[in-house]
Amino acid sequence: MHRSLRWAKFGEVKRQSRNQRFKEARFPRFIPISDDGVTAPVPATLGNKVLVLNQNYEPLGICNVQKAVVLLWLGKAELIAIRPDRILRTIRSRYPYPSVVRLQMYVHVPFKKVELTRKNILRRDHFRCAYCARPTPPLTIDHILPKSRGGGDTWENLVCACVRCNNRKGDRTPDEAGMRLLFRPFRPNHVTFIQNVVGTVESEWEPYLFMR
Repeated sequence: MHRSLRWAKFGEVKRQSRNQRFKEARFPRFIPISDDGVTAPVPATLGNKVLVLNQNYEPLGICNVQKAVVLLWLGKAELIAIRPDRILRTIRSRYPYPSVVRLQMYVHVPFKKVELTRKNILRRDHFRCAYCARPTPPLTIDHILPKSRGGGDTWENLVCACVRCNNRKGDRTPDEAGMRLLFRPFRPNHVTFIQNVVGTVESEWEPYLFMR
């Protein structure tokens, strides 16, 4: 065999070996699991939600299981937490069911400012009246300090209120109307809205949503 061809073949084998090692390093945690001692899991679907973290473990958002599996398989994400009661099956293998994944590369995102809108105020307050906790529609937006007395359109001055409580309060402050706010209104962040969108937060998510 010609020397140049022999070196070319050697270089190709070396590249294949290097690529294989790189591939194995990229998927260190998303590997098939053994059937030994595994009880029958709950039937798994690809539409359930998975928490996506940035490389620095900051919550970025939510995707479905199918998207999370693609990220894991391509080596773009790392498996952080799984659902122990569920499992993913292929024809030949069983894989852990992702619950939390972390991106391998840091994603630079602009500051996520939550817009002050009627819908977002309702979401922040869980669609319940801030005075009586009733979710009875139609729900309105109430100025704690009335606009006629200098109250502004701010997160701290706006709350969700049912029609009955809003009419009872009228153009007064809660103290003047003898009504008590059930919580202190606040400016939400995107993490707060992640919790609201999901509803019931999985226990595996809580450390990353600052709930522990």
